[in-house]
Amino acid sequence: MLDHVFTDAIGALRDGFETARLERQAFEERFLVDVLLGDLNWQTSYGLPGEGLPPRVQADVSCSWPTWSQTAYRSWYVEEELSEPPRIEIEIVLRIQRLSRVPDPILVLDNLPLKSPSIGGERLVRSGPTVESCYGRDIAEVTHAIEVSYEGTYELDEPRLADGSMLDDHFNALGGWISSTLVRLGDMGLR
Repeated sequence: MLDHVFTDAIGALRDGFETARLERQAFEERFLVDVLLGDLNWQTSYGLPGEGLPPRVQADVSCSWPTWSQTAYRSWYVEEELSEPPRIEIEIVLRIQRLSRVPDPILVLDNLPLKSPSIGGERLVRSGPTVESCYGRDIAEVTHAIEVSYEGTYELDEPRLADGSMLDDHFNALGGWISSTLVRLGDMGLR
């Protein structure tokens, strides 16, 4: 078992999603290592139970642990001195897909808050929407999707580095927020 603050954060997020009864998408979880730069990245997708594959509404979650965060963490771990707190970069993309018509971005944004709930004192900030159209082999066969992302960072100060249970408390709120937001987006009545 790997004992590292980044894997602790991943475990805390997974627990929060499972507590919120979200369903992890099979084969959609990835743990990536940039061999040249040293950055770590974890990606996963969750949806509401019973939505099918792919789900009609889903959340794509990405957490990055940059090399400089690893250097700061290693320095604290070895020397027990924190010069600059490491950070986990977080992106949550909320997506509505398999739509028969192009969705109205204003209608979707009206159903989404500008910021996420607090994650250890920080909030993820909403970006603008992305609308896409996907054509099948027959050009007349088309489906649409819309997604909105929330981005921000989670700073790991000394108490959070020393006590991993704080991560559970901070990330647990994300699971409930994502679940309720996906339900709200699913209930919008988009065809």
